[in-house]
Order: sequence, then structure tokens, then C-alpha cells
Amino acid sequence: MSDPLDRAFAALADPTRRAILSMLLEDDMAVTDVAAPFDISLAAISKHLGVLASAGLISQERRGRVKWCRLEPEALRAASVWMQAFGQFEPVDLDAFERFLATELAPADTGEEAGP
Repeated sequence: MSDPLDRAFAALADPTRRAILSMLLEDDMAVTDVAAPFDISLAAISKHLGVLASAGLISQERRGRVKWCRLEPEALRAASVWMQAFGQFEPVDLDAFERFLATELAPADTGEEAGP
């Protein structure tokens, strides 16, 4: 996968990686702190972080003996611009649509009783 947009969306497809990005919105975090809330191994978290780093969504740096992760918001810009193109469509209010259909499909009440 060579397209940056493809890599970004592939990385965003996993809920654990999206949760990690949400955590990094607050501040830079050590890898062990990133892993703490998840019920998966540190190795699994490291793989998720590797995918995020490969997509350019985070950067990692070693500070002494600790590896730190930082969100790279600019990397999300292309994905955001692409998705905004779809923002021109109004969200569908399914409840209002159901009421409209019920009204349109209801038998017409003409005030006359049906004949014999």
C-alpha cells in the first residue's frame, strides 16, 4: 500500500488504533501508558503503534529508556479533506422519513363510507 490515504484509512479501520489516536489527542504518551487501558499484550500494542507510525499518523521517539508516541495531526489532513467532500449531503432523519411514508401510504380518508 503506497498511497498515504490508503495507509491512513487502513490504520483507522481498527478500533484499537482509533482509541490510541484519541488518547494521543490529549498529550504525548509513553508506550507503556498507551498499553495500560487495553487488555492485550504490549507486543500487540507495539504492532498497532507500528501501523499508525507507518501511516504517518503518529511519530515515536526514544527519550532515555522510554519510547514516546506523539499524534501527527497533519497526517490526517488528507483523509479529512477527502471525507469533507461527502459533507455536502444532508444526514437522513429516518424517523421523519418513516412519518412521511406513513402519511403518504395511509389510506385516504375521504369522509365517505364505503358503499355496498
